[in-house]
Amino acid sequence: MTMVSVNGTELYVQDVGPRDAPALVFCHSLFFNADMFAAQVGRFSGEYRVVTYDNRGQGRSAAAPVDQLDMDTLADDAAALIETLGLAPCHFIGNSMGGFVALRLAARRPELLRSAVALGSSGDEEGKKAEFGPLVEHMQGHGARDVIDTLMYIMFGDTSLAERPDLTGPWREYMVDLGPSIGDAAHGVVYRTAVREELAGTSVPVLAIAGAEDHAYEVPLSEGIAATAPNGRCVVVQGVGHSVALEAADEVNRILAEHVASVDSGVPSRT
Repeated sequence: MTMVSVNGTELYVQDVGPRDAPALVFCHSLFFNADMFAAQVGRFSGEYRVVTYDNRGQGRSAAAPVDQLDMDTLADDAAALIETLGLAPCHFIGNSMGGFVALRLAARRPELLRSAVALGSSGDEEGKKAEFGPLVEHMQGHGARDVIDTLMYIMFGDTSLAERPDLTGPWREYMVDLGPSIGDAAHGVVYRTAVREELAGTSVPVLAIAGAEDHAYEVPLSEGIAATAPNGRCVVVQGVGHSVALEAADEVNRILAEHVASVDSGVPSRT
């Protein structure tokens, strides 16, 4: 793990696996950090170079003002990180907010990618501003503690909340201590611009993975991503919510392994 200077900020980066192997880059959800991909790092780092990082203004990366936390800036950070570490062309995989970054890279910097994967994400403007806007404002003033139950409902499916305290409990403990800066990061997510129409011109394969119990971004949003990208595909995972990579780690790893192998070999995936 190290701090890497890119695009005027300092990002916390974990870089493991063989340096001469194709790279998988993972970008986390709002309210989480790079550790949400521990299961993916464990699965893929034996055969791929696996890079995970904390976005600016979150986790262990440098703080940033609210006007530098928009999704376009985060995508520029990701592009700069790929270039700085010599990862191109890579498979870029993001959950929720990380998916917003992945889709922007697919649309605007396709030369950096082998493919883009967006889990529990959307290419559209936020459709729930009326619901999420007051939540953002509260967190900008007070942090996450008073709204932790709401955040857990947004970020996890009903099955995980009811049956997986081993999974949800540690992340609840992490999120409850997030201070007001998380509200600024959330502002960048909720007030993002749309990118879906730009995907019509992308040259890279785009895989959307949706959780059937996602309370934030329902399955049709992932289907819209797949329908717009020329080489787009959507897979729905049952029994999980918004944090697909965490809630269905084994299934996601299987889907990713088949997807990456398919793209790299040029043979269409059967998933």
